Amino acid sequence: MLKKFLEKFWSTYEKKYNTALYVTTALFLIQLAHLYWMTTDVVMFRLFGRMFWEVSDFWQMLIALADYTEIPAIITATIFYVHQLRRGFKWRSVLMIIFVNIQWLHLFWITDEIVYAQFTGAALVYLPVWLSWCAIAIDYLEIPVMFDTVRESIKS
Repeated sequence: MLKKFLEKFWSTYEKKYNTALYVTTALFLIQLAHLYWMTTDVVMFRLFGRMFWEVSDFWQMLIALADYTEIPAIITATIFYVHQLRRGFKWRSVLMIIFVNIQWLHLFWITDEIVYAQFTGAALVYLPVWLSWCAIAIDYLEIPVMFDTVRESIKS
């Protein structure tokens, strides 16, 4: 039963490949808003002691909405790269699956809110700063996936 379901799923995925690729790419490109905020508001504050983008309530809401698209982006990208592996083994696909799925660690362990509170001195419980930098580095692992899915979208 599972085998039949997977065969049907991959058959449908193959038929809708371009649409799935464009949706995956769009979901990851939405993450650019989040990465821009993190760089200008969080990282720059930690490095230079001032924020380079004072985020209004409107932008905070948009960034939060963009952040909610991260879970569907992770899922669709994982499916995309598994599909690539089904077509033929490529280390790039394996690496992208790792980059994409390490995001779960960041989402459920050291969230942006914890990093932000840590860097601004508002944390109730302080973690080692290097853990916050690890969480930020994990977020930036989305960038190679963005480039790769954009490249694949252009090629298709």
